[in-house]
Amino acid sequence: MPNPFDGRAERYDAWYEKPFGRSVYALELECLRSLFNPAGRALEVGVGTGRFAAPLGVKYGVDPSLDMLRLARRRGLLVVRGYGEALPFKAASFDAVLLIVTLCFVRKPELVLKEAYRVLKRGGRLYLALILKETRWADHYLKKARAGHPIYRHARFFSFDELKKLWQGYFTLERVKSVEIREVQDEREVKEAELVDGFNESSAFTCLRLKRV
Repeated sequence: MPNPFDGRAERYDAWYEKPFGRSVYALELECLRSLFNPAGRALEVGVGTGRFAAPLGVKYGVDPSLDMLRLARRRGLLVVRGYGEALPFKAASFDAVLLIVTLCFVRKPELVLKEAYRVLKRGGRLYLALILKETRWADHYLKKARAGHPIYRHARFFSFDELKKLWQGYFTLERVKSVEIREVQDEREVKEAELVDGFNESSAFTCLRLKRV
């Protein structure tokens, strides 16, 4: 399967400077910071251009796209080309692993979570961030996918129950926070949004903190 981000790194990164992208990005960072403990050695799997890892203080990143990694290096990250299904790191190497939207674009999500488990130290934390299938936002992006959007047509949206089955036996859930945005659109600056516990149909971005068993 071709990587949907190859050849689109600059365009992808520029999205974060557009009115909607800039405003929702700030909210997504706020959501992650509300759960993330920056202490210890952390890895972002699917680091992309480093837009999340750099401000969160995550030093290490892995991604299959060389185009994306070039931009991540400019942000001062230590990155390597690789896949979430076969991480190029020793067991028990990290205190934290982040998967920010990454799970939606991998071939075998169960292997990605198993690999996150392997490289985490006992009691380490896994941070998942994604758009849940139960939300109106997933419906919005699925419509774009059906219309042939070059990125979203490769995305898979998971329900909360599907995620639980994937992490069962490897992780236990500690906390869930979401960015709630009631107006579903992706062009204008977000004017009204709220950080909430759990998730609901208006959750545009959901963050989960899990502990390695």
